[in-house]
Amino acid sequence: MSVFAIIMFTATLYFAYQIFRHVQSLEEPLPNNDERLTRTIDVNSLVEEADEAYGMEDFKTAQEKLGQAYLLAPQNLEILNKLAFIHGKRGDIQLAIDLYNRSLSMDENDDLVHNALASLHRTKGSLMLAKEHYDKALSIDDTYAVTYYNYANLLVDLGEKEQAEAMYLRAIELDSEMNEAREALETLRKAQ
Repeated sequence: MSVFAIIMFTATLYFAYQIFRHVQSLEEPLPNNDERLTRTIDVNSLVEEADEAYGMEDFKTAQEKLGQAYLLAPQNLEILNKLAFIHGKRGDIQLAIDLYNRSLSMDENDDLVHNALASLHRTKGSLMLAKEHYDKALSIDDTYAVTYYNYANLLVDLGEKEQAEAMYLRAIELDSEMNEAREALETLRKAQ
């Protein structure tokens, strides 16, 4: 055997060993197409059942179904965000915040998640964190009236009444049917 053949044989053995180690490190074999289809159907059924439970105000069942769906599809942002929402609805604010933060780690440009986080931080009394998330939401989508309305409510809490008034006006400009913003604006103006 020549030196070149020995070097090639050694290199082949090394790469074969590396592939073997990689294969051994895999935790679970990839599901075949039938398993993937079944898993997708299961996930969709669980989400539908959760939506139905939520519609009947059975938040505990909705949370359980979404939790099961999340275990089957941990990269699904819709499921993750619904799970975060239901935890917040059930009063587990910190877990909801953690789940929404996980969602942002996968897609930092979701203005609705920033809105949800701002609302949760406001509920916890972390007003400056809430403000940061509203700013981020507006930088992503400055045409969503609800963001302006919610941000205005936060600004009222912070005592920034002029800015709050401007936010309420912008919300009404974007959505002329937003009566909550009109009422809050009237209340704000009466208080001044």
